[in-house]
Amino acid sequence: MPAVLGRAHDRAEELAAIADRTGMQVAVAESLTSGQLAAALGAASNSGEWFRGAVVAYSREVKHRVLGVPEGPVVSEPAARAMAEGVRTLFDATLAVGVTGAGGPDPQDGQEPGSVWFAVAVAGRVTATFRAFDGEPAEILDQVVDHAVELLLDAARELRG
Repeated sequence: MPAVLGRAHDRAEELAAIADRTGMQVAVAESLTSGQLAAALGAASNSGEWFRGAVVAYSREVKHRVLGVPEGPVVSEPAARAMAEGVRTLFDATLAVGVTGAGGPDPQDGQEPGSVWFAVAVAGRVTATFRAFDGEPAEILDQVVDHAVELLLDAARELRG
């Protein structure tokens, strides 16, 4: 297992422990990772108790219709924010992450491969961040999954107090 996936697994296990203790519910909306983020969370301990589910919105139409992403580029801060809040609301989760970007090998929406927007939604508050990752498409996706799980874990720690 690549080291980055090992970190994602360890972080998912810590997230699972916090969720088990606090009753937090987690959801994800992902695009470029095509379900890899959901798989990482679903593999963690007792995921059936705290992981509400995921929307894998690879299609622009699905992003707009299901998650409420506004018209315009889908590799953008507004898209990531809408994805996170949309899936949090859809699944009645405590916290959620939305991930959209250009995984490569080609640019998307004028963004170079490795350009990724993340957003975390917690009870009506949404924060977004941008990251640029290097590597081949598979390496970029691994880094995206790891970072998304890290963001969820940070939000869970903050909620836990």
